[in-house]
Amino acid sequence: MTTTRQSRTSVDDIPAKRPFRFGRWFAATGWRHLIGIIIVVYAVFPLLYVLSASLNPNGTLLSSNGLFSKIGADSYVTLFNSPQQPYAAWFGNTLFIGLTASACTVFLGALAAYAFSRMRFTGRRFGLITLLVVQIFPQLLAVVAIFLLLNTIGDIFPALGLDNQVSLIMVYLGGALGVNTYLMYGFFNTVPRALDEAARIDGAGHARIFFTIILPLVAPILAVVGLLSFIGTTNDFVIASVVLVTPEKQTLAVGLYQFVSQEFTSNWSVFAAGAVLAALPVMALFLYLQKYIVGGLTAGSVK
Repeated sequence: MTTTRQSRTSVDDIPAKRPFRFGRWFAATGWRHLIGIIIVVYAVFPLLYVLSASLNPNGTLLSSNGLFSKIGADSYVTLFNSPQQPYAAWFGNTLFIGLTASACTVFLGALAAYAFSRMRFTGRRFGLITLLVVQIFPQLLAVVAIFLLLNTIGDIFPALGLDNQVSLIMVYLGGALGVNTYLMYGFFNTVPRALDEAARIDGAGHARIFFTIILPLVAPILAVVGLLSFIGTTNDFVIASVVLVTPEKQTLAVGLYQFVSQEFTSNWSVFAAGAVLAALPVMALFLYLQKYIVGGLTAGSVK
């Protein structure tokens, strides 16, 4: 009898499920789903439009209003069969310049962030503020100065003059110490200093601490800075167009402009096809670095 009464009491205590009402659901969570759908459509539609234009054999954007109304691979074939526009060379140049510049940017930024985070020296605070303030002025303002500087250096060291990919990488590295260093500095401060002290007791120096202890723990910010640097260098047009002149040495951002720069021979379909393929390295790098970003956030120095 006691067991029966307890079971009845427990059943009676369960609140009755309220009937579903669309107004109450929409006020609580439904509006969030609606906003999410609108944002997704707003972000995906331009991508679908460009993809549809790249598959359109007519070569214009106006005829691409009907998405995927005409499908053909003629634009992709033309992209790699045009001697005047060496797309394959542009693609390789972009990968070389982007990966090299982003790797060097991450390394230099990490070195500077470690010095600002772990060392105490005169001018440390002033240096951090200076790095942050200098980034207010975009590198675009120095295009004329960069051109004149590389033109003068090229007379002495041709490898660092105009129309050279190494010189373009050096220009990009000139802005490596900036916001990236400031971001890394904040992330480096989250690593406990007790790890450094324990390593010093065991006889480790700054180089060993930096490469074997600090870098593995700050993998998320390294991945983010590397990805942002790669995107910035591959999308750069103004500086790359000033430094690189020969078509075989140009990057994708500069080379693709040739397809639409001429007044009577613009081929937007080929341009869209090149833009679709140019987005693949960024997507691949993001997917590759995603595991470091997610895994690094949960990784620690102790088990």
